[in-house]
Amino acid sequence: MADAAPDESRIPRGIRNVKRVKITRREWIVVLLLVLSVVINYVDRSNLGLAMPLLERQFSFSALRAGELLSAFFWTYALVQLFGIAGELTDRFPVGWVLMLGYLLWSTATAFMGMTTSYAALFVLQLVLGLGESVAYPCYSRIFAAMPQEHRGRANAFIDAGTKLGPAAGAYVGGLVLVHWSWRMLFAVFGVGALVWMVPWYFAMPRGGPSAKAERRAATAASGAAGSTGATGSIAKMVRLRCAWGTTIGHFSGNYFYYFLLAWLPTYLVQEEKLSIRNMSRLTAAIFLLIACSTLFSGWVSDRLIARGASATSVRLKLVVGGQVIASSLLAIALVHGHPLIALGLLAIACIGHGGYASNHWAIAQTLAGPAMAGRWSSLQNGVANFAGITAPWVAGMIVQTRGSARLAFVLAGGVALVGALSFTFLVRRVEPVNWEAV
Repeated sequence: MADAAPDESRIPRGIRNVKRVKITRREWIVVLLLVLSVVINYVDRSNLGLAMPLLERQFSFSALRAGELLSAFFWTYALVQLFGIAGELTDRFPVGWVLMLGYLLWSTATAFMGMTTSYAALFVLQLVLGLGESVAYPCYSRIFAAMPQEHRGRANAFIDAGTKLGPAAGAYVGGLVLVHWSWRMLFAVFGVGALVWMVPWYFAMPRGGPSAKAERRAATAASGAAGSTGATGSIAKMVRLRCAWGTTIGHFSGNYFYYFLLAWLPTYLVQEEKLSIRNMSRLTAAIFLLIACSTLFSGWVSDRLIARGASATSVRLKLVVGGQVIASSLLAIALVHGHPLIALGLLAIACIGHGGYASNHWAIAQTLAGPAMAGRWSSLQNGVANFAGITAPWVAGMIVQTRGSARLAFVLAGGVALVGALSFTFLVRRVEPVNWEAV
């Protein structure tokens, strides 16, 4: 079974340079608006973790109960993508409208969380939030898959940086809101205020997904560079590919690391490191900002190397695998009990590694899938990978409740990151468009 067409690195550099094209100013405007949308996306999904120390006091949640609530979002978020619903919507309907409607749904759910009075209401609204946000990544991939290879690293790095800037900004600004007002105002401010984004998106969004010109451009580049046939892919064909399993398992591992931090870092800093809400919000913001900087730098480096003639296989896999190996340094936290500064230093190193991984793993999936299959590939991969959002908060909550500390949960997150590095190493051997005709 052939997973992909021949390696593009075998094509003489001069030929690849002829095929290199620039993306338009309008396309960069779309990218910037997508980055803003993902910042808001992650602000909204991280608000609950930020407010959890206060919610636990008001509603008397146990650690396990808190973990269940933090994971509720991912049930709908993951399942809608896993069953291919988000991917089908993205590939079959105008991608701009699909993203706008999903955005409206998740922003409304966020605003209503500020009016809840019970655990059950919060749980249901978390499910609605997950439903709205489930279309985001398939939409991003649908658009980016039509971009030239040497621009995807930066485009995806901008998106991933947004996933870290969102929690960073949310933690900093949200901390001020929590200190001066209340957790209810936190949800209201971010939910209602975010609706402003829909105005510029309406005028700039792709009306029928990526333009036909962009899709032809990407398809022609893939065909000329790698011998792609342009045959139609499908989910049935995708699940037979070793590389698809590799990107999915690797993505799950990266998500486990990140969603664990997103859900439990604020509570850990308050309860175990005894930080105030104000100091917790500042340190949490600094951690996510560090990941964002690492992501942007790694994305820029990868695109520069590819533009100069390096193969996507060599560049993207090295950054993804190396990043997850560095992220696994959380394993060493088991050896530094009683030394909080060393533990925080290890956390910082691990987050730098995670940023290197995060800047390139989506570019790998988009290259493998091709423009016509990007939505469905991303939907299935992201659906499976986001079960990490269910397991990571729940497992961490169980560990905290039974052991009285989250330290072992940090160690587990480091081990899962190492599994991701092994997955990309042995299952994803080339970063090239899949030859769907040969699958």
